[in-house]
Amino acid sequence: MKALSIAATGMTAQQTNLEVIANNIANVNTTGFKRARAEFSDLLYQTERLAGAPNIGNQAVVPEGANIGLGVRTAAVRNLHVQGALTQTGNSFDLALTGRGWFQIEGPAGEIVYTRAGAFNTNGIGELVTVDGYRVSPEIVVPEDAVEVIVNSSGQVFARLDDQIDLQELGQLSIAIFANDAGLKPLGSNLFAQTEASGEAIVGVPGDPGYATIEQGYLEASNVDPVKEITELISAQRGYEMNSKVIQAADEMASVISTGLR
Repeated sequence: MKALSIAATGMTAQQTNLEVIANNIANVNTTGFKRARAEFSDLLYQTERLAGAPNIGNQAVVPEGANIGLGVRTAAVRNLHVQGALTQTGNSFDLALTGRGWFQIEGPAGEIVYTRAGAFNTNGIGELVTVDGYRVSPEIVVPEDAVEVIVNSSGQVFARLDDQIDLQELGQLSIAIFANDAGLKPLGSNLFAQTEASGEAIVGVPGDPGYATIEQGYLEASNVDPVKEITELISAQRGYEMNSKVIQAADEMASVISTGLR
């Protein structure tokens, strides 16, 4: 009986859906997190009667066929790169992007990875780093005697030194954009890597046309909407229950058939 296997694919799909929703809810307070959405597609169809074929008497054409679907599969889990709300922190090393773009980070193997989480700090030698200690690229080094650090909307970084009135320029932050943000590979720790699907990084200066601007003293919050996620959670739960009911009904029908054959 095909209904058993068909409903089983439905339960598997809803379980995947539930796991995606659970991850969204778990990261409701994760800086720069982008919610994900599970997308599904139907499986192959088994053709019982072909549309357009001649009928039994070969006198007319069959207008509609009979195609029996074989279930559902997970087609993709898509990260929705929608702007999150900005939260003011007052920390001069916290940077938020407003618009398209990604901060460039030097990964553990020296490769460039990307993040929207601008909760930066300085390490022991004054380098601007992430919360996990990865250096921001291009490199920015804050002098030990800096009493104030200023980052403007165009990504220029300045420091006011203890014994100077004029600001000292420390460097220029650049950001990257991609043709397909959804094609980026999530690595965990708020980091993403480029793939063939995302296309090559196009590096530019914040504030240029098509690039985000930088807001100092702010962080981009997660774009997860808890109310929407709870609604999706209830929908996934109902879908799982309905598929389990189909399996129960198919099992009962099969038992009736087997009893009648005894």
